[in-house]
Amino acid sequence: MPTRHSNAARAPNGALRAVKPDTGAASVEPFEDVSEQATPDHVQHANGFHGMKGVGPEGSEQFDNEPHHEPLSPDDPFAPLPFNPYKGNRGLTRAWHAMKNSLAGFRVAIREESAFRQELTLAAILIPCGVLVPVDPVSRVLLLGSVLLVLIVELLNSSVEAAIDRISLERHELSRRAKDLGSAAVMVALGMCVMTWGLIVGPLIVHWIKAWL
Repeated sequence: MPTRHSNAARAPNGALRAVKPDTGAASVEPFEDVSEQATPDHVQHANGFHGMKGVGPEGSEQFDNEPHHEPLSPDDPFAPLPFNPYKGNRGLTRAWHAMKNSLAGFRVAIREESAFRQELTLAAILIPCGVLVPVDPVSRVLLLGSVLLVLIVELLNSSVEAAIDRISLERHELSRRAKDLGSAAVMVALGMCVMTWGLIVGPLIVHWIKAWL
């Protein structure tokens, strides 16, 4: 059976190259070497390479030695914070906007929070008493500070409740726990206020009662 002559010959490295059918001479342009396999992208990323640098002297591919950095996810603690257009104010402009926001917070607390109104009424009575009571300056600061602490904790508690209601109004164990913890903080502040006034002003009241009787 006659053998059919092929018009392609195999090079020593395994690549096919064209052969002229009339003379049998090899063409000067070889086909692509099928024995060389390109490095997959996921292998390059796994090895810390992210791009091709060039071709080496023997035809081997050279890659950059710089590691490939994946973009940080939003949950990554080192990810940059998103741009907040409300944080662009500086100097006196920032102080002016902060004061307006604080006054707006006071108005909302007085209008919407009955507990804050009750504690504000109590503070309106106790603060003048703390100023007029004859005690040393440190005791006076403790009396006034304990009253103001109750207002501060109540404002924080109200802000936590507003944030939870903004997320969802459904009944949830974690929402209930957060609100209960805020109420517990207010109760601790009230207890501290009562204890401070009882220890400082209590002996004075007893002395005045005995002197009057």
